[in-house]
Amino acid sequence: MTDLLASLDDATLAARGPFELFARWFEEAEAAEPNDPNAMALATADAAGQPSVRVVLMKDYDVRGFVFYTNFESDKGRALLANPRAGLDFHWKSLRRQVRVEGPVSAVAAAEADDYFASRPRDSQLGAWASAQSRPLRARAGFEAEIAATAARFEGGPVPRPPHWSGFRIAPARLEFWQDRPFRLHDRVIFTPADGGWRVHRLYP
Repeated sequence: MTDLLASLDDATLAARGPFELFARWFEEAEAAEPNDPNAMALATADAAGQPSVRVVLMKDYDVRGFVFYTNFESDKGRALLANPRAGLDFHWKSLRRQVRVEGPVSAVAAAEADDYFASRPRDSQLGAWASAQSRPLRARAGFEAEIAATAARFEGGPVPRPPHWSGFRIAPARLEFWQDRPFRLHDRVIFTPADGGWRVHRLYP
């Protein structure tokens, strides 16, 4: 496993860009992490400025940003619609690495959300209709009854994407790659957009 942060100078890192480095690290995380290498902590703040954080699963990424899917009526959905900025943190513990991302958030295109929803297991599709995400639930039995009713509703046909369920894309305005070093003398490399490319600088640990 090559330590690219130490082996490459800033000019080379800037020329390659953060997504080449992220792809390399993510590939190594997929090989090393026992569960959910695509898990990321998602930090949001609502219209009043109250912060909140939870772990979600990244479902896609490219040069436009990092994508996850949710119910837009959930706590995080409502927060992002009211205050469309977010922070992400990938922590690959076995590799002793982190990637932090901050930037503006936008909804993915409807066709993109439709394609992803169609790829989900049918039970997950039914759950997206049946779950009033983040709202009070009196008993598990009530949720299971909603799932059964939804299954009956769509029996014999495809399950369409609910109108309140889609994806968000976080476009990176700042990315930090963090590599553990002995005695807490870590490597920290920051990428920020600049003139159609990327600017790189390093931080003290």
